[in-house]
Amino acid sequence: MEDKMGSECEGPEMSLVCLTDFQAHAREHLSKSTRDFIEGGADDSVTRDENIAAFKRIRLRPRYLRDVSEVDTRTTIQGEEISAPICIAPTGFHCLVWPDGEMSTARAAQAAGICYITSTFASCSLEDIVIAAPEGLRWFQLYVHPDLQLNKQLIQRVESLGFKALVITLDAPVCGNRRHDIRNQLRKNLTLTDLQSPKKGNSIPYFQMTPISTSLCWNDLSWFQSITQLPIILKGILTKEDAELAVKHNVQGIIVSNHGGRQLDEVLASIDALTEVVAAVKGKIEVYLDGGVRTGNDVLKALALGARCIFLGRPILWGLAYKGEHGVKEVLNILTNEFHTSMALTGCRSVAEISRNLIQFSRL
Repeated sequence: MEDKMGSECEGPEMSLVCLTDFQAHAREHLSKSTRDFIEGGADDSVTRDENIAAFKRIRLRPRYLRDVSEVDTRTTIQGEEISAPICIAPTGFHCLVWPDGEMSTARAAQAAGICYITSTFASCSLEDIVIAAPEGLRWFQLYVHPDLQLNKQLIQRVESLGFKALVITLDAPVCGNRRHDIRNQLRKNLTLTDLQSPKKGNSIPYFQMTPISTSLCWNDLSWFQSITQLPIILKGILTKEDAELAVKHNVQGIIVSNHGGRQLDEVLASIDALTEVVAAVKGKIEVYLDGGVRTGNDVLKALALGARCIFLGRPILWGLAYKGEHGVKEVLNILTNEFHTSMALTGCRSVAEISRNLIQFSRL
């Protein structure tokens, strides 16, 4: 297809300069059902859209006459250094948008020096993902299965493969009402390879074979802590009450997330929920955020409100759809460069200098 900006640029690579450019490219090139699966939210998609809009209600308060000749974007999560506070959130079925799927995503994360959270619903086996990027920092996201033994086997498997943390998703005891997927009958067509022995080989429809526990509760966390030494991160917390319970139950981190607006619609945008969660944990555990990050300014705002790092969901899939591993690298590079610029223009020479004083909430 002829590049629409060909007259202004020297090819399609030049035309993709921000994350929304990758979104537009993906919309043009992916099938309708795949596009709907990635972009869709629950019900009226109020929260999906609010995740992005909420960032724009925050204004920056830059400080000048500071030496920003050297700006360091590095930080640590769970004691592991990352090149920037920009990591990859767990999303499923990467093979929908690129043949090598999660293997390409893992390679890009390794090259960028950031963390990739691999989903239970990965379309490549965990073994293949690790072989593709053996030196990469990786966490594993778990949808808790009703069969505890199956959870135990999977957790032991990810531990043996060198995953560094276990991310338990809390906000999906049942699947959100995703209208596009229902219309497209997508659930009949997706397959999963990871909740089975790698020796079995055959992919199976994941909705038939991977029920998610509807009975998981706080007291169950001690069982997970008894079977693994991995840090446990809880993904999907949006309130101070649940944040306080997370600390009480001795987990190591929280990802403030509303599942990209794909689960319960009309909940708070992630960035709006972040403040109360950060206040509730009182610095005892690390807090991260996903949902709605599209620019370097967004990353800066999340860190100013207390996030240790952000995790990217849909933009990674847009990059993957564009050019596989290289497309994901481009997305990460663009966002990291934007964040570097945002730091310099607000007078921050390191992530430690990013503080609440940098922002104010607009009345817009």
